[in-house]
Amino acid sequence: MKQSVLQKARMAYQPKLPIVMTHPVKVVEGQPTQSVADQEEIKKLFPNTYGLPELRFERNPNPTTGSPINVGVILSGGQAPGGHNVICGLFDGIKKIHRDSRLYGFLMGPGGLVDHKYKEITADLVNEYRNTGGFDMIGSGRTKLETKEQFDKGLEILRELNISALVIIGGDDSNTNAAILAEYYKEINAGVQVIGCPKTIDGDLKNEVIEASFGFDTATKTYSEVIGNIQRDCLSAKKYWHFMKLMGRSASHIALECALQTQPNVTIISEEVEEKNQTLADIVNHIADIVVARQEKGCGYGTVLVPEGLIEFIPAMKKLIAELNEMLAHNADEFAAAADQRQYVIDHLDAENAKIYASLPAGVARQLTLDRDPHGNVQVSLIETEKLLSEMVSHRLEELRAEGKYAGKFSTMHHFFGYEGRCAFPSNFDADYCYGLGFTASCLINAGVTGYMSSMRNLTKASVQWLPGGIPITMMMNMERRHGAMKPVIQKALVDLKGNAFRYFASKRDSWAVNDNYVYPGPVQYYGPAEVCDQPTLTLQYEHIGK
Repeated sequence: MKQSVLQKARMAYQPKLPIVMTHPVKVVEGQPTQSVADQEEIKKLFPNTYGLPELRFERNPNPTTGSPINVGVILSGGQAPGGHNVICGLFDGIKKIHRDSRLYGFLMGPGGLVDHKYKEITADLVNEYRNTGGFDMIGSGRTKLETKEQFDKGLEILRELNISALVIIGGDDSNTNAAILAEYYKEINAGVQVIGCPKTIDGDLKNEVIEASFGFDTATKTYSEVIGNIQRDCLSAKKYWHFMKLMGRSASHIALECALQTQPNVTIISEEVEEKNQTLADIVNHIADIVVARQEKGCGYGTVLVPEGLIEFIPAMKKLIAELNEMLAHNADEFAAAADQRQYVIDHLDAENAKIYASLPAGVARQLTLDRDPHGNVQVSLIETEKLLSEMVSHRLEELRAEGKYAGKFSTMHHFFGYEGRCAFPSNFDADYCYGLGFTASCLINAGVTGYMSSMRNLTKASVQWLPGGIPITMMMNMERRHGAMKPVIQKALVDLKGNAFRYFASKRDSWAVNDNYVYPGPVQYYGPAEVCDQPTLTLQYEHIGK
């Protein structure tokens, strides 16, 4: 593999482990836990793995010699910077337990487990991927592990390879699958531990015990660099309004973090839209008012950040999508065979939703009925929300022009920042965090536990001060409607409108709207002073104020 100069330099970087992990460790149990909601339902579904205690690690003054262990690893879902370092940390961790331990990677996600497609991860292979972005060492996929047939098929290859532990690196849905798999293997005494790792650039897999998901730090810094570049272009050309859609289907964490880093003129936070029961027209009017206000100052340009999943947070649209999901889940074949699918949808919705659906541009309406993702969700990345908003703002400005309230020229540019950030070279934070998560997973395996997620806490401190541990996955679960039925899932973390990060943003956005307060973060830095290279996201820093 041909390597860039930067890759060669990054391969030499040694991620910094928490100080406790530099010595042999022992596990210490905390108090029993319960699910974040729907306790009785979750307990019934997970009788063997519910109520487990939180775990932390302490230095072991009397370590014993470990035995060789064979471990499997799966990368699940969308890519996130640092995934390779989780595997590196896991590899180094099990080799520290015993040099004859072996690691097997299942290819292209959970499907590799079911289809028995794998490769052994050797020292030579690991060393090619240290501190690199992407998931290409073994690939990823979105196959859901949810049926007994899949579990049993996976168990065949695990037994053939003498694998006693499986690590699933993924987001909330992937780790939900890990919890279900752990419960099943525990129930049948399969002798296979299942450990999860928190991955997603969207930042929605976090809570009081999981402070951050890996990849969020790198992705937001990558997007913020480009946003800052575009804002420089705004000041240079002084003629374009840039509408930028950012990844984040289920939450607006990316949009909020990028706003904190770059201070754009407009940032829509989906959770606030829902909280205030705003309509699409409300959002359009808000943006148009800012365009007018800036034009009055002689600024016919600006930047707008739009969360990918905005459309699902507009209450009226949310109701429409919920009914669409139910209808398409139960009438998929009939819908597929309909000669006029748009009319079919209108005829099968209630009156209010049918009216909203009929009012949508044909392209957006069609996008709302496209194939769902494996979890039954609308593929919002296919909906060009940024173009929809700019077009509607343009129409509103023409109305204001007719009223004599606007006299500017509204020229727009559109951008979608998503895949650019998923496989970037991980920041020092993510390189350290991911390596530590993988190493911690090896310690959880050595402790003989199952149904846990590898965790690191105290993340605003230097990485040597981070606190590794294990969190029961069932602790994070609730019941939600998926594919027309109630199912156990890890509760998504939305932007906290009462939290420090949003409150700071809200206190500044009126000034950012009309003034050129742009900040230019520049590219991710790997070498230099800690205040340049090792700082966590602003979101994380604000969340820890007062803790």
